[in-house]
Amino acid sequence: MSAGPWRRSTLAAGLLVAAALVACGDSSPAGRPSPPATPISEEATPSPTGTSVAGTPEPSPAPRPHTSTPAADEEPAFALVPAFPGLPEYERFIDLIDVPEHDLFLIVLQKGRVLSVDRDGPYDEPRTVLDHREATVCCGEQGLLSIALDPDFAANGYVYAHYNPSAEPGRTWLSRFETTGGGGALVIDPESELVLLRVRQPFTNHNGGTVLFGPDGMLYLGLGDGGAADDPYGHGQDFATYLGSIIRIDVRGASPERPYDIPSDNPFLEDDGALPETWAYGLRNPWRMSFDRETGLLWAADVGQNRIEEISIIEAGGNYGWNIMEGSRCFLPETGCDRTGLVLPVWEYSHDDGCSITGGFVYRGQAVPELYGWYVYSDFCSDRIWAIDAETAATGGFVAPIVLWEGEPALVVSFAEDRDGELYVISFDGEGIYRVVAR
Repeated sequence: MSAGPWRRSTLAAGLLVAAALVACGDSSPAGRPSPPATPISEEATPSPTGTSVAGTPEPSPAPRPHTSTPAADEEPAFALVPAFPGLPEYERFIDLIDVPEHDLFLIVLQKGRVLSVDRDGPYDEPRTVLDHREATVCCGEQGLLSIALDPDFAANGYVYAHYNPSAEPGRTWLSRFETTGGGGALVIDPESELVLLRVRQPFTNHNGGTVLFGPDGMLYLGLGDGGAADDPYGHGQDFATYLGSIIRIDVRGASPERPYDIPSDNPFLEDDGALPETWAYGLRNPWRMSFDRETGLLWAADVGQNRIEEISIIEAGGNYGWNIMEGSRCFLPETGCDRTGLVLPVWEYSHDDGCSITGGFVYRGQAVPELYGWYVYSDFCSDRIWAIDAETAATGGFVAPIVLWEGEPALVVSFAEDRDGELYVISFDGEGIYRVVAR
């Protein structure tokens, strides 16, 4: 592994010229190009397609996406080291959760397992917290996609998971599980599963992925447009489906009879035909998203179709444009599309530099002081990790990416954040999970 100094990004405005774009076709949430997606079953019928947004709260003016890249005067140093030396090799690390209450980490595998290791090691004998492989459809873009701890986990022990269930192929489930034990004896009880939400997935790709809690205590879930390519059913602009949206629900009183409540300040409560769970829409495949622990802003990286990968700050009621637009470019139609009311990304790049964006976090740790306040991200098809200044992007000012890292590991599929705001990189390559440190 060779450390990569911070340097000027090779991105430039000319990379977004259509003639220079390299079409990668449809991609997995981790960025790996996928074969043509096939419908799950004949039950997967087209949903009503609607482009009317009458009554939608008007999003605030969107920042202009920026495409030029001046160098920083002083560029800090950044390195990756194996986070858990001695950890056995596993396939498809997908998520990492810090559990302060038990002084351990949960390591999530896409095939349906959750492991635990003590925070300070040793790491060579991880414990199985949950083995859900027989209940999980994997792989490609399916599997155990992410988990989240309840904000009151110390008291209730609840864990939430978003995954593709073998019990109902062609859907993703959002489920709550209970835990027993503590510390090294912590176990997620598979028999305690309470399914909160079932979402039909007409194709095998674009499941979205991230389940997380906001600073408001509400649960957020990012869902893709249902798959195939080009959004054939128009889900991105359809109020009558969860697909292509970020939903927001209140799970504090979840029960079999009432799995969740609708927050009273969700933006589409008064819109006929709109699902009240919807927080924002017009997304293609928001594979990874995160809250900035300092500002509370929700950052989402939306995987593109053929040309553009994008980063957006998600706001209530926002329409992020898919499939009218891909990034800031017209998609349907290819020219002359109506951008009225659409929120443009704060940053985008072309497929000259990747093919499937992997969203990260706004860094709020102390290990690399110069990185504080930068949003860190990668691309599954690249061997680079980039960052943009979060405050500048959030206020609509000029934003320029810098390359933090170039080289192994490649195939970055996720990022994670621990209790102290320190950053981890999760990859299908090499050691699998890396910690960000000063170089």
